[in-house]
Amino acid sequence: MGLISGLLGLLFGGGRNVVRETTEVFRENAENGAERAITLRGAAMAQFGAEFQVPAKGGFDRFMDGLNRVPRPALALGTLGLFLAAMIDPLWFAARMQGIALVPEPLWWLLGVIVSFYFGARHQVKAQEFQREIGAAMRRVPELIANLEALGALRAGHPGVADTGPDASLTEAVMQADPNPALEDWRRLRSG
Repeated sequence: MGLISGLLGLLFGGGRNVVRETTEVFRENAENGAERAITLRGAAMAQFGAEFQVPAKGGFDRFMDGLNRVPRPALALGTLGLFLAAMIDPLWFAARMQGIALVPEPLWWLLGVIVSFYFGARHQVKAQEFQREIGAAMRRVPELIANLEALGALRAGHPGVADTGPDASLTEAVMQADPNPALEDWRRLRSG
């Protein structure tokens, strides 16, 4: 008994479990692994939350954000306003256009550059998105052509649509007439 209790005391005594400790060298403790995974997920979620948090904006930042949204609608509505002004009061409109005619040419060039950069960047982004969509559609063309060919082969006017091929039971089923009670009644009345 002393030998066995000594051996068990060696393996499990003193608050130790040599078997468990040895096993954990080769295989992760599931409970400890789950705790580490929860800690890792919590840290990742906290990082993502901090990353996407919008800092409180001051009055100036809100004003600038609003100002950045003004040019496109202002240009569109201003152009429509010019058309309306020309129709409502042509003399007033002509006087304003005379003032615009006095603007020096370099200033027109500068305005053109500013508007081109402002709208050109948006146009470039939209054009690149359009090109990506066209590329994705072009990659699907072979699949679409194969589908169209398969559908075309199913048309009734296509030669060989009703061909049963090497299937003898299907050929026999096609050759036998379906029972038609109305036709049988009509034939009985005609012959009798």
